[in-house]
Amino acid sequence: MSEEEQLVPPAQEEIKAEDGNAPINVKVVSSAGEEVFFKIKRSTKLSKLQGAYANKVGRDVGSIRFLYDGSRITETDTPSSLDMEDNDTIDVMVEQVGGCTASS
Repeated sequence: MSEEEQLVPPAQEEIKAEDGNAPINVKVVSSAGEEVFFKIKRSTKLSKLQGAYANKVGRDVGSIRFLYDGSRITETDTPSSLDMEDNDTIDVMVEQVGGCTASS
């Protein structure tokens, strides 16, 4: 490879990928398999995404739980703090109350 070829600047897409706050696409999947897609910045708190998802599906945000890689997402988590990558998936579960059996 000649010296000229080595000095070619990186493609614009590569520069965007290095930007620490570049938007990423996130897929939110319900237990029923329904998918909703969001595009958010890496620094955006995921509580904002949770509220948007709850509004979109018509549920109270307090009645559903969001999991990423099996761990519950907290109000202060961001895609950056969770090391999320483009096209990652967040799972949504309906909050369950109780769990004891009725005695006869």
